[in-house]
Amino acid sequence: MPDDVVAARAAAEEESAFSHPAVEPDATAAYGDHPDQLIDFYAPRGATGPVPLVVVLHGGAWRAPYDRRHITPFAGFLARRGFAVANVEYRRGPVGDGDGDAVGVRVGDGDGDGVVGGAGVGVAPVAGRWPDTFDDIAAALDALPALAREALPQADARRTVLTGHSAGGHLALWAASRHVLPADAPWRVDGPPPLRGVVALAPIADFEIAQKLAVCGGAARQLLGGSAHFADRRPYADPALLLPTGIATTLVQGRTDLVVPEAVAESYADAAARAGEVVGLTLLEDVGHFPLIDPVADACAVVVEEIAQLAW
Repeated sequence: MPDDVVAARAAAEEESAFSHPAVEPDATAAYGDHPDQLIDFYAPRGATGPVPLVVVLHGGAWRAPYDRRHITPFAGFLARRGFAVANVEYRRGPVGDGDGDAVGVRVGDGDGDGVVGGAGVGVAPVAGRWPDTFDDIAAALDALPALAREALPQADARRTVLTGHSAGGHLALWAASRHVLPADAPWRVDGPPPLRGVVALAPIADFEIAQKLAVCGGAARQLLGGSAHFADRRPYADPALLLPTGIATTLVQGRTDLVVPEAVAESYADAAARAGEVVGLTLLEDVGHFPLIDPVADACAVVVEEIAQLAW
């Protein structure tokens, strides 16, 4: 398929995904004192009795402008399909100090830091905060069972599935691997988290490949604090180095994804295989990055089916 056709389709997919009004939650709870340490809860629609809990981690390259609001239509879609849903917010990168003392990352100027899918020349905020982004995901998942019992009495925490899109897919894979973190990691836990499984959507799942492909303008490098820290922090943050987890995991990936290319998911699946773990990889033809979280897209229905297979 010609590149211009793929690019035009990708633009249309993004426009569709972001065209839906935000869906307000039924309840919101804090898991810390920072304004971003919040979880929105969506009650299952039309369900009786205990139902699975789906934990959603949003994407946006771990950058501050992209918060949980953009994924609320997907959270609402899951709730309408009978799931209890927890949509987690977390601290993302400010403009500043992600790579040396730069205030941002120049994009679109051919220097290898371009944000795929972006247009023109501009300055993108730095991705992520070290260690705050990881602190928040760990704290949110640790606090979630008690918060969900209060906010969503219908939720069955024994049937929890973790899902996330793009950078959120990375965080979902990372959260499921805390028991195999290095021994000195502050987020390490003694045993596998109580999850039925993980469904990672176009995840930034292998930092080495993501860096080589300049995914989201080198966001993985920025998340770890810049080039000076990339190598020594990868063992604490890169899902491809945190295997096997022993937790059922499926990756869903569009084959025409221009934001997080298919090669990233395939590299993670290969790393899992080398570690003796089988990871599901569902590749969707003629699908880009955003239909996976777009309630009107066929790809989103595939995602829900993958979640249901693990949850029920």
